[in-house]
Amino acid sequence: MTDDVAARPDTETGDDQRSPLRRAITGKLLFLFILGDVLGAGIYALVGEIAGEVGGAIWVPLVVALVMALLTAGSYAELVTKYPHAGGAAVFAQHAYRSSLVSFLVGFCMLAAGVTSAAGLALAFAGDYLKSFLDVPTTAAALVFLFAIAALNARGISESVRANVVMTVIEVSGLVLVVVLAGIVLGRGDGEAHRVLEFDSSSTPALAVLSAALLAYYSFVGFETSANVAEEVRDVRRVYPKALFGALITAGIVYVMVGLAVSVVVSPDQLAGSSGPLLEVVSIADAGVPDRLFSLIALIAVANGALLTMIMASRLTFGMARDGLLPATLAKVLPGRRTPWASIIATTAIAMVLSATGSVAALAETVVLLLLFVFLSTNIAVLVLRRERADTDHFRTWTIVPVLAIGTCIVLLTQQSAETWLRAGILMVVGLALFGLARATGSGGKHSKARG
Repeated sequence: MTDDVAARPDTETGDDQRSPLRRAITGKLLFLFILGDVLGAGIYALVGEIAGEVGGAIWVPLVVALVMALLTAGSYAELVTKYPHAGGAAVFAQHAYRSSLVSFLVGFCMLAAGVTSAAGLALAFAGDYLKSFLDVPTTAAALVFLFAIAALNARGISESVRANVVMTVIEVSGLVLVVVLAGIVLGRGDGEAHRVLEFDSSSTPALAVLSAALLAYYSFVGFETSANVAEEVRDVRRVYPKALFGALITAGIVYVMVGLAVSVVVSPDQLAGSSGPLLEVVSIADAGVPDRLFSLIALIAVANGALLTMIMASRLTFGMARDGLLPATLAKVLPGRRTPWASIIATTAIAMVLSATGSVAALAETVVLLLLFVFLSTNIAVLVLRRERADTDHFRTWTIVPVLAIGTCIVLLTQQSAETWLRAGILMVVGLALFGLARATGSGGKHSKARG
């Protein structure tokens, strides 16, 4: 298998050959796609919040969140290789429940989570890290940032994943740098290694870990984005499970190392009070690494997460429009670039509105709540769809895996605040209104041929 994305004939057969989307993502590029989305702004921006919940044992909720993510990833691996079509969880729900309304609700939860996450990432990009270079209004900078992401997304999937490769290497390098700097601090006798086993005294360790795991979970949920580019992956049934599990485990190892590193160098209180927690490590280490250099790395990490999230949101919108769940005009594709331009414009506009009306923390909590409903649906769908035989071989997870995943989703749902439930509820009401409008006008159509 080659790593390049040069044009060549598609290798899939059947329905996959009829996709209007360009099949340009190889297995190794898919691994980097998932890794880049998981290793995004979550760890760069939220490690301080995690420390505020659990204390110095930051690595513990990260491990718990990784296990939870791997359980649901098992369901995604089975369903993506069984139904490799743009639309992800909405496609799975349609196959499992045979209800356009349920499929729409699942898909819209995913879509709302994607654009909400992108809005939060835009605000993170326009915050303190950017202010190391430019003192510009946060909202204005976030809007310009989202416009630039949309332009790259519209240019093509090949260009987008190539940009992802570069940005993933940079953001991983930044996290490795944090670990190396922590080693330097320990080497000169300044670090406090005992903090990695200390929990917040204001709560029991179990409750502290569970509360922190909710935040840590946000740092892993980027894996679901990959389900929505299934039509653009070569030999998806063979390469998807390897790329998915490999990327999650790699991200988990890096996260645990970073969690240990920041705890050794910086006190939990100082981490919790910082909007750039990893930058605290760079400053305390004082090893000749300029603060601006690390700020640039953090900006690239945030930009990468936003790019991949908006790729997902636009492809999901395209898939739902093609299946009649959204107006057919959103399934229009650029003839030359073969990118879903109408969906890109629509999702970017929504993200711009959200970025002007929320905060990073509030938007992150809303993303997790919305995705938990998506994950619940997907994990149940795996069990339901065991009755439906596939035409080709596909990955099959152990039955206990989706059962345990359902339990973890329910547990995490109990940790959400009333404010978060209200915000997510408002978004879903808007979604239901759009669904009703599409049905009333008859603008959706499962066999839409919109292309221009």
